[in-house]
Amino acid sequence: QVQLVESGGGLVQAGGSLRLSCVASRSTFIFATNDIIWHRQAPGEQRELVASISGSGFTNYADSVKGRFTISRDNTKNTAYLQMNSLKPEDTAVYYCRLRGPFVNSWGQGTQVTVSP
Repeated sequence: QVQLVESGGGLVQAGGSLRLSCVASRSTFIFATNDIIWHRQAPGEQRELVASISGSGFTNYADSVKGRFTISRDNTKNTAYLQMNSLKPEDTAVYYCRLRGPFVNSWGQGTQVTVSP
């Protein structure tokens, strides 16, 4: 399995920005050819999909983050990113990255994002 490590979370005021990173431990080919998905889970809530990007670069976003969040990937660095702008208190959650494909389904340990009013 590929190990994923997220970073970049923290405490930010409403309206601020954060950039999350997700680094895969190995296998550039596996990373580059599979989907990266960012999920989040707020206290007491179910985990939800935030954004995804395919190996070819096709992106998809939850309606709640469209126009504010941008997902990207740098396959040369085995790294995916989630740029989060205009953050709202309701964006507060643990954010997880996931590498998903026909033969892989790896999750990171999560990074906390807290947005204060």
